Amino acid sequence: MSLPQRDTTLPRRPAPAGKTSPPAQGGQHEEPGRHWFIDRPKVYAADVKGRFRQLKWAALVVLLAIYYVTPWIRWERGPGIPDQAVLIDMVGRRAYFLWIEIWPQEVYYLTGLLILGAFGIFFATTLAGRIWCGYACPQTVWTDLFMWVERRIEGPRTTRIRLDKAPTSGAKLARKAAKHAAWLAISLLTGGAWVFYFNDAPTLMNDLLHGEITSGVATFIALFSFTTYFFAGWAREQICIYVCPWRSFQSAMVDEDTFLVTYEDWRGEGRAPLRKSQGWDERQAAGLGDCIDCKQCVHVCPTGTDIREGQQISCIGCGLCVDACNDVMRQIGRPLDLVRFDTQSNQIAKIDGKPERVKLVRPRTVIYSLIMLVVLCAMGIALMLRPTLDVSVLRDRAPLFVSLSDGSVQNAYTIKLLNKTHAGRSYAVSIDGLRDAHLSVAGDEAAGSGGSLTLTADADSVATYRVFVKVPAAAVKTGSTDVAVVAKDQASGEVGRHASVFMAP
Repeated sequence: MSLPQRDTTLPRRPAPAGKTSPPAQGGQHEEPGRHWFIDRPKVYAADVKGRFRQLKWAALVVLLAIYYVTPWIRWERGPGIPDQAVLIDMVGRRAYFLWIEIWPQEVYYLTGLLILGAFGIFFATTLAGRIWCGYACPQTVWTDLFMWVERRIEGPRTTRIRLDKAPTSGAKLARKAAKHAAWLAISLLTGGAWVFYFNDAPTLMNDLLHGEITSGVATFIALFSFTTYFFAGWAREQICIYVCPWRSFQSAMVDEDTFLVTYEDWRGEGRAPLRKSQGWDERQAAGLGDCIDCKQCVHVCPTGTDIREGQQISCIGCGLCVDACNDVMRQIGRPLDLVRFDTQSNQIAKIDGKPERVKLVRPRTVIYSLIMLVVLCAMGIALMLRPTLDVSVLRDRAPLFVSLSDGSVQNAYTIKLLNKTHAGRSYAVSIDGLRDAHLSVAGDEAAGSGGSLTLTADADSVATYRVFVKVPAAAVKTGSTDVAVVAKDQASGEVGRHASVFMAP
């Protein structure tokens, strides 16, 4: 999204004669290296200080702390139940999130979380562009950490460029080996921490220390470690530019009131280096602006984007170019925020001499907020009202029915009772819709027989019974009869139902 062209009466400085703009992929024409797996210049991101860099450090520390610490948080749920606060128990087919226990039959809660996450990103993008990409995306967080390690070991930007240009030597190999060893260590910690979300963390850590992990756990640790090492260490910005689909979707989420990283070209153009003997009046007379073409905004960008060329899909909206440009503006004594977070409408207002405005409440933000509120309320109500008993019934289809010697008709059903409580339960099971129905359980005399059965289910388990339903000849209706299997908790009175049919000749 770029600003519309303004007429010559507006305070936009024209570029000096003979001056050409740098290519759209700013700074790439001067980079010495190229990626080994894609024909694109390598990005050597420089370090920078400023409020956005501090904000990125804060986000990195908080998000990594949440990721690595969460599996170790304990949550008491009672005897025999996992006490890990967040656990995806694949063996027990259960997911635990603090006080919430999710069963496989309740996968719709996952759907609700995905909807909330998607519209949350839509909402954030509408307000502040690719703020998710710049601060919270896992690819950004781990790439930022890997780049920090690289700067600590190989040195600042210019040193890294010279190191890559230099011929192979012992010192060069030592630095490269140290960097990759640090990257691999972080990757292993990352892969190991992810597996902790699917296993009891203290138990798995003990197995790791004693070399007793299963091949499956080892495979997943290796897989997650490799993907972290490759994506954050080698692919880096290529994931954001060529792989991630959000770079294309986000353009549909922004409008003229979205805050984006913006270069004030009406103030900065035309651009040219600043000579020591050159005063600002002289520059203005020559048609030059505040941009001294130092390319610091390009050098600090983790994707190698030149924000001076307008909005591009490669810009992740991190704001590091703002810090870099402001540092240069301080040194040369010019007003700050030549590069800044701003909206298109504000930029046009500045050119026209009108007051700026911040418009947070608009149709997009209202619609996204309402959708998130509705989904959140629906999930909350469903959690509060969800039953602790679930009944499922599967009727035998081969044969559809059995005609007995006394003229009665019998159907067979497989009944499953899901007990979501942490204590064993006993249920009275009967059939609604059939007159004089007689129920019995295959191989279980203790369940009784007659018009009602007494079936039990252990705590946090699914009890399965094969039940025969027999109807005397005098009460049989031809064809299909709609019925319902009813299970009533004998302790709490909670009732579960499941519709089915009874077949007869």
